[in-house]
Amino acid sequence: MPRRQILTDRQRTALLGLPVDEATLLRFYTLADDDLEHIHLRRRAENRLGFALQLCALRYPGRVLNHGEVIPQEILQFLGAQLGLDEEALLTYAARRQTRQEHMAALREIYGYRIFSGRGARVLIEWLDQEAEEARSNEDLARRLIEKCRRTQTIVPAITTIERLCADALVDAERRIEARIACRLDHTTRQSLANLLENTVDGRVSRFVWLRQFDPGKNSAATNRLLDRLEYLQKLALPAGLFDGVPAHRISRLRRQGERYYADGLRELPEDRRLAILAVCAVEWQAMLADAVVESHDRIVGKTYRTAQRLCEARIADEKAAVRQTLQSFANLGGALISAQDDGTALEDVIAANPGWEDFRNLVAMATGLSSTMAADPLSHVLQGYNRFRRYVPRMLRILEIEAAPVAQPLLKAMQILRDRGSARPVDFLRQSSKWHRHLNAQPDGDDRLWEVAVLFHLRDAFRSGDIWLRQSRRYSDLKQALVPIQAVANSARLAVPLHVEDWLSDRRTRLTASLKRLGQAARSGAIPGGAIENGILHIDKLTANTPDGAEDLILDLYKRIPDARITDILLEVDSATGFTEAFTHLRIGVPCKDRIGLLNVILAEGINLGLRKMAEATNSHGYWELMRLARWHVEGEAYNRALAMVVEALAKLPTAAHWGMGLSASSDGQFFPAGEKGEAMNLVNAKYGNDPGLKAYTHVSDQFAPFATQTIPATASEAPYILDGLLMNETGRRVREQYADTGGFTDHVFAVSSILGYAFVPRIRDLPSKRLYAFEPASAPKELRSLIGGRVRENLIAQNWPDILRIAATMTAGTIAPSQILRKLASYPRQNDLAAALREVGRVERSLFMIDWILDADMQRRAQIGLNKGEAHHALKRALNFNRHGEIRDRTIEGQHYRIAGLNLLAAIIIYWNTVQLGEAIAERRNAGLPVPLELLAHMSPLGWGHILLTGEYRWPKP
Repeated sequence: MPRRQILTDRQRTALLGLPVDEATLLRFYTLADDDLEHIHLRRRAENRLGFALQLCALRYPGRVLNHGEVIPQEILQFLGAQLGLDEEALLTYAARRQTRQEHMAALREIYGYRIFSGRGARVLIEWLDQEAEEARSNEDLARRLIEKCRRTQTIVPAITTIERLCADALVDAERRIEARIACRLDHTTRQSLANLLENTVDGRVSRFVWLRQFDPGKNSAATNRLLDRLEYLQKLALPAGLFDGVPAHRISRLRRQGERYYADGLRELPEDRRLAILAVCAVEWQAMLADAVVESHDRIVGKTYRTAQRLCEARIADEKAAVRQTLQSFANLGGALISAQDDGTALEDVIAANPGWEDFRNLVAMATGLSSTMAADPLSHVLQGYNRFRRYVPRMLRILEIEAAPVAQPLLKAMQILRDRGSARPVDFLRQSSKWHRHLNAQPDGDDRLWEVAVLFHLRDAFRSGDIWLRQSRRYSDLKQALVPIQAVANSARLAVPLHVEDWLSDRRTRLTASLKRLGQAARSGAIPGGAIENGILHIDKLTANTPDGAEDLILDLYKRIPDARITDILLEVDSATGFTEAFTHLRIGVPCKDRIGLLNVILAEGINLGLRKMAEATNSHGYWELMRLARWHVEGEAYNRALAMVVEALAKLPTAAHWGMGLSASSDGQFFPAGEKGEAMNLVNAKYGNDPGLKAYTHVSDQFAPFATQTIPATASEAPYILDGLLMNETGRRVREQYADTGGFTDHVFAVSSILGYAFVPRIRDLPSKRLYAFEPASAPKELRSLIGGRVRENLIAQNWPDILRIAATMTAGTIAPSQILRKLASYPRQNDLAAALREVGRVERSLFMIDWILDADMQRRAQIGLNKGEAHHALKRALNFNRHGEIRDRTIEGQHYRIAGLNLLAAIIIYWNTVQLGEAIAERRNAGLPVPLELLAHMSPLGWGHILLTGEYRWPKP
């Protein structure tokens, strides 16, 4: 039977290699008094050192030393220092084989260690079978087994035994889960799922493949196509509790596998596995389709409103000449009337003579019409989209399982009336100040079209805010249900604020009062760095560049010393150093990809925006279908995230990276990428970037230039909600302490949550002088600052909602729901929602404290400028890499666009790592040549250069 190897050599070493880092040595290799007593019973120096070494190896990593194994120098020095022995004493240890065996027997007897066999092994194997269901990867399960052996003082077996046991346990767990799901399906449901593979749509594709081909649409036709799929899946009527007892990551993996199979491949699978995949896909796709329908409705409402805006603006523009003419006519008539009044002439004669009563009546009518036109708002034209809504809305309201909070019950009732074609037309879902009232009152009796449009506009807003939600959804679920319970808040180690609101309020009141006093004193004495407060107006000068002399010459010389290289060679070198390709495991069996060069071809094709078909023509190693197979089964979002984390972690360990920072600060910014077509996937037009559709990549960059997180977001989306995603969803982000962002990246809600989670949020606010400060006692603020105070902090509102505020922060740290999803809902809440308003009050306090610090601290301003400059320099590198297809992201699906952006980010990180290594060698070469390398200048170099890298042409790889 062939050996089952499920771990790479790098993973084996990580699991069972002897430690060399100081922290692990101190924890496991520090000898206690009783250890020394047993060790000193050995007569010879080599035996004492060997006995101690075997004892420590049993403690960590928990295994027996292999015969002839090379012991790291760090371990020998650490143990030798404790025993007063020279490390060379080990050279003669165990010249007799029996010595090692005798020592191992003594260690087992003294410390209670036992070998992996008999009843103890059977118990561990049974435990392993259960753990396999929860394990997320082969390496995860192997680590769990090794840690369990250490806890039970069981000597870890050979790595081949571990791999065999883990592989068997994972296969058994997979089969149990598949059987568990399949046995819950009755005969009718099984037949319905089987029909997904047998039936075709339009005689072209199987029903199964047709169901998974969806993305949010842009019009009523696309929305109806989504509803077709959702309605079909709902008719399958899969039983409730189908996935009870099945870990969420197992469900997600089965779904991702199903999305990569075609009908023929699924037919060849065992029945339980085939049914489990079909059932998981059917349930998961229902939630995803429902979200896509809501997102499509959101887009259609937005499109309708933008069209109405353009119509309104066009009508106003068309009437400009008539307005000028009418105003001139009234000006002439008014002048004539004033002259007649002065001359004592009858005013009626003036009007009768010029322009005449008939023309005067027409002129008044024209002015009345123009007044209405000029006073019109976009709601006057939203009926243009009525027919578009009627094509899908009744069906949408019938199919979606919508629920509502008490505040949205009137809207839910209006939706039911609209769905059932009822005759009542209640307007209690509108706020009293809403502009809709005026327009609805102006509608003729019997014309209910505008009322229906008003309901649909408010439905969009309610989904955004969370006042209305879907029973089964990923994005539009009930936010209150998603928040962790209040009992879990106390266990959240990430929260950086007191649990009792009185303590927080007292601290912030003291700090804010002191900060306002400090700013007032600086304003009076003219001590504000680069600024002043004059006549109640804040003035801040723009920072100037502060690059020291000689920095540019040094950087130029260092880059001249870096050799030219092909991008293919760089990929191979960095993978050899970091092993990032090991992150791309097979979606089915979890084994790292064995075709390393083929996988690198796929990553490079994504990173340079070439595509697999063109890459197959440009490479000397693989054809299109080989690359397609690798991309389908090894490349996914989570794999890109793991690979990126491996490169970023390796970069942080390079000595050269320490010249730029310690990884404790980061910046985030969005980069626009044009798209091939308007309306596909996330492609939307943002006037800020011109008239072409596109999308944005929102990237976090550490102070060591590492792009440790990236997200693909619509071009029109606000960037602020996504800041915390990059900080909380990966280990590098969690280590950050100071986060920089541009103006588009801040809101009061972000200030609030960042502070609660212990981040110092430092945005560069473009219109800072126009922002207001808030105080607990505005009347007691220094008189120089009175004009800058925007209002009083509402302490009672914060106190009433403090538990839910902490629940929001704890939920974000738990990772069960993306922070951006929570922040988007809070930003969309109506003004009267207490929770959103309370969080805004917390943010106002934190923003006020920040603004005062920013105004008085020029060093903070400069740190933020440096951090943001690093992010903007990243954009230049990525534009250079994303050179194919004129830099357009032409993928038509959200998943494809995400892979393209993730591949680009990973490729940028790989180049940054390679450049950092080369810069380190260039620094050493310069020093060896006797040339000065001032340390203060090294902070100004950057690993973002690409002029020495050959990116184009043929992509040639070494032959195996």
